[in-house]
Amino acid sequence: MQRARAEGWRSRAVFKLEELDQRDRLLRPGQRIVDLGAAPGGWTQYCVKRCGSKSTVIGIDLLPIDPLPGSVLIQSDFESDEGLSALETALNGQRVDLVLSDMAPNISGIASADQARATGLVELALDFCDRQLVSGGDFVAKAFQGEGFDAWLAQVRERFKKVSVRKPAASRARSREVYVVARNFRLG
Repeated sequence: MQRARAEGWRSRAVFKLEELDQRDRLLRPGQRIVDLGAAPGGWTQYCVKRCGSKSTVIGIDLLPIDPLPGSVLIQSDFESDEGLSALETALNGQRVDLVLSDMAPNISGIASADQARATGLVELALDFCDRQLVSGGDFVAKAFQGEGFDAWLAQVRERFKKVSVRKPAASRARSREVYVVARNFRLG
């Protein structure tokens, strides 16, 4: 976190997105980007800085996010009808070029329950892609290897032409956390 603060970032998670972006060239000026699970706003901040003022960057989270010029921030539950409605209103009828999800459940300490909740979140993010992603769009999601992961990954592979599983250097080595980078969405 010290490096992130020293460089003006809101979280150290930004280094994970930066590494994925450098490797996979995810971000481009003019994109419409939705950041699911955005608090404290590091990924949203990176997208705004990287893509410029012609882009639309929308972040949503249950937790409050300090204002960030150049973005639309929504404090709402992404899983709720209210949260989805707020996102759709912010998109103003336009589809999204890139969906980012750094969502993770609050950890209970019960491994099977935590894994089920984590899988539920990435399933919701993929469902959001089905409804809002443009043909040819991209999706990046934090996921946790374990029960349900392989079945979810198979669903991602059905929808995207190229899918990679990445472990950024900024991720803790012992964590089951991985990032799925899915490119070139196929509508329908």
